[in-house]
Amino acid sequence: MDRSARQRSGRATAESPTKKNGHKFRHDFSETRTTTDEEEEEQLPGATTIHNTKDVPQGSDRVPEMLKHLLIRLPQRWRNALVRSIFGFVMISLFSLIIYLGPIGLIVLILTIQVKCFQEIISIGHSVYRIHGLPWFRSLSWYFLLTTNYFFYGENVIDFFGALVDKVEYLHFLVKYHRFLSFSLYCVGFMWFVLSLVKKYYLKQFSLFAWTHVALLIVVTQSYLIIQNVFQGLIWFLTPVSMIICNDLMAYFFGFFFGRTPLIKLSPKKTWEGFIGGGIATIFFGAALSWCLCHSSYFTCPVEYDEALGRIVVTTCKPSYLFRQQEIEVFGWHLTIFPFMIHALWLSLFSAVIGPFGGFFASGFKRAFKIKDFGDVIPGHGGIMDRFDCQFLMATFVNVYISSFIRVASPAKLLAQVFTLKPDQQLQFYNSLRDHLQDLGVL
Repeated sequence: MDRSARQRSGRATAESPTKKNGHKFRHDFSETRTTTDEEEEEQLPGATTIHNTKDVPQGSDRVPEMLKHLLIRLPQRWRNALVRSIFGFVMISLFSLIIYLGPIGLIVLILTIQVKCFQEIISIGHSVYRIHGLPWFRSLSWYFLLTTNYFFYGENVIDFFGALVDKVEYLHFLVKYHRFLSFSLYCVGFMWFVLSLVKKYYLKQFSLFAWTHVALLIVVTQSYLIIQNVFQGLIWFLTPVSMIICNDLMAYFFGFFFGRTPLIKLSPKKTWEGFIGGGIATIFFGAALSWCLCHSSYFTCPVEYDEALGRIVVTTCKPSYLFRQQEIEVFGWHLTIFPFMIHALWLSLFSAVIGPFGGFFASGFKRAFKIKDFGDVIPGHGGIMDRFDCQFLMATFVNVYISSFIRVASPAKLLAQVFTLKPDQQLQFYNSLRDHLQDLGVL
């Protein structure tokens, strides 16, 4: 009996830590496990861990020091709204100044925004996967950004800079063998990544590799399309961009003062009142803005490279059909409008209905990683990506719209393709074109 009792007592003592203090046991195990993971990460020289995305700087609630003492007595809600309004006005003013200075400054601005958006997304990726210092990863990210820009812009340079390409010999080489060089550069980056793989970090490195490629797809592709829109005429850039800005501002205004009904769970502060009010305001704003811009050749003429001046300029041109007033009948009413205003109506509808989903997508992305902003560059707004999440989606639509309903083939590009043909094929092309022009009575 004594021996049996001692055995039962021994089993009870051995089991007691799990049964009576099971939570404590599991907590201790978890702490031990975490310590083990950190010890493994320390094996990578120069690596530092980030346990969550709280280290990503946040800017929508940041009040600059120079405004703190002026706004200290205001409620938090009104303080944020005022800071947001002040810096929104500053951004619009700077944007207007860049538009006034010409297309070169505008293209530089677009490329700068592209780089900053890419940097913000990559920084979040580093934080999400809890480690910095992976061998060569930052260098690889920026290398792929450069090679992707070369891929997108290299072959299309001849469309807008044909005279410059013919003049500079090395540019001719880069354009002629563009696709081969692009693929070669990517292969170098691919091999670089494979050689940088480290045991025990394979999953994180491949995740960050995929993260980089998605960031390139979102940011570089869209900025490339925006610049293409610029070369079709500043009106194709300024009108949709201004529509998104108007929709964002008016949706915020109507939501701030009249918002009562939640719109979508991804963005709890968005309301149906703001969505509908912003959409209606955007349609009227788009009609008024397009009417004003159609009167100026500075906005309606294409952007080209001027060989004599050696820089990008807005060409002097005769207004196309889109920018000449026409009389139309609508429900018995005779209206005189610019045909471009009809296209602007579709652009405004897209910016009012579909455009906000770019913002919802960004909100879902941020909620998934428990961050409020992509960065803290702009007080009251957050990061650059927070302000341009809807613009990227709009840029794609405008480019698709122009390609589908507006743009014709570029003469420079067609001529470059003809030059690649064999002499007998070029002669055949010339004879066919001559006969066609004679039939039209041009020759």
